[in-house]
Amino acid sequence: MFSPERLAKLSPLHRLRKAALLLEGCERELIAAGRVGESNRAAFDRSRRIAEVLRALGEAPQQVDAAARDLLSAGPDEDALRAMDRLRHALFQAGGQSRADWDLIDPESGLALAERRPLGGLLVYFEDIRSPFNVGSMLRTAEAFGFEEALLSASCADPLHPRAARSAMGAASLMPWRRADIEALETLGPAFALELGGSPLADFSFPEKGVVVVGSEELGVSCEALGRCGLGKVSIPMRGAKASINVGVAFGIIANAWVLSRGP
Repeated sequence: MFSPERLAKLSPLHRLRKAALLLEGCERELIAAGRVGESNRAAFDRSRRIAEVLRALGEAPQQVDAAARDLLSAGPDEDALRAMDRLRHALFQAGGQSRADWDLIDPESGLALAERRPLGGLLVYFEDIRSPFNVGSMLRTAEAFGFEEALLSASCADPLHPRAARSAMGAASLMPWRRADIEALETLGPAFALELGGSPLADFSFPEKGVVVVGSEELGVSCEALGRCGLGKVSIPMRGAKASINVGVAFGIIANAWVLSRGP
């Protein structure tokens, strides 16, 4: 294991980036244990040694030094976890690393597949979603809202692609998904499409059970898929000049509206 004391032997930029990785390990260890306390004091103490080394060298940028000082003054409780998080992201920034969703540590609950509590009958069909990032984030959204299953056309990006796995934040292993041809829509119950030119979201009558079809980032839902959507199209009214949002964001809006329509 790389000890915090070895940080002093690294170049300044390498030190910042390595310290961020070490802190990430501490955070994950504490989150996996379910709480911060005496029972897992080793990870907490290791994070404090990282902060001590950074401050002792006197080379850390101001935002890193301030965050390290806050961590050293925190006790072994939830405040310590937040202090670690602040220091880690200060290190990211000082090290010139752009942060993305996969840099955020998900407070994983350890929820097993058998323990999922999906809302029976909520399905989504991803038609030709090309971006691995979008596929991963949409699987995460589907899992979060309790969808029973996600179906992906043959041309969708692979949910196991590294970028998809990162944006899914573990949802690809929790959320049931499979590849399916467009003909599968005939067997999945009432279908509707998220597409321009449809009924406004507030006026659309969501089915109790069924499948929503979400089309590609560039071309939307295909004519063939629309022909199989007996409930028609639902659209999200927009007022901006761009009048366009990311497909994953749009799916999240529809997913929330559909779940709310089912009641408590």
